[in-house]
Amino acid sequence: MDLLHELSKFSTATIHEALGKIGHLPSAIKPIHPRMKVCGPAFTVKTIPCDNKIIHRAYATAKPGDLLIVSCSGYYEAGYWGDLMTLGAKTQGLAGLVIDGGIRDADDIEALGFPVFSRGICIRGTSSVEGGTLNDSIVIGETMIHPGDFVVGDRDGVVIIPNSRLEEAIEKSKARELREEHIREQLRQGKTSMQIYGWQ
Repeated sequence: MDLLHELSKFSTATIHEALGKIGHLPSAIKPIHPRMKVCGPAFTVKTIPCDNKIIHRAYATAKPGDLLIVSCSGYYEAGYWGDLMTLGAKTQGLAGLVIDGGIRDADDIEALGFPVFSRGICIRGTSSVEGGTLNDSIVIGETMIHPGDFVVGDRDGVVIIPNSRLEEAIEKSKARELREEHIREQLRQGKTSMQIYGWQ
């Protein structure tokens, strides 16, 4: 998708600011390696605490290019995702994983080159009862995420772009980058940010 490629050029901070400071996920959710980036349409998952069977079902069900975004119902002390699931998801052509919970096998996941953003790393295993939902709206932090919304992640964090606002996000992000480049030029000329913004 050309628009998705355009969106991927912008940082999460730029997109977040450009859309009026909406869509941010909790700051604890970060890439397991700082150079990991991700951009794709959301395949939403909600699992019950300390159980990951529905996440196995999710990566088997999602389409190539989809990005799994998982709510763990507020329970963080478990490794819901590991290297075997990563290999499966990568083979299926998924774009990446954003999970509001823990993962494990971090070194192996990093070596596979599959983008994973998580709240932390945890060795504790999970059960396989299977409860939760696939492709229903979920809430992570202050943000509601609908299936098909767009997810962008980088070292700074993760931002959600409503499906209906994709083109707006791109245009406003371009405009913001142009404004910031103008500010950079003034800084290079010796002006201070106080002077540029007209602050006293």
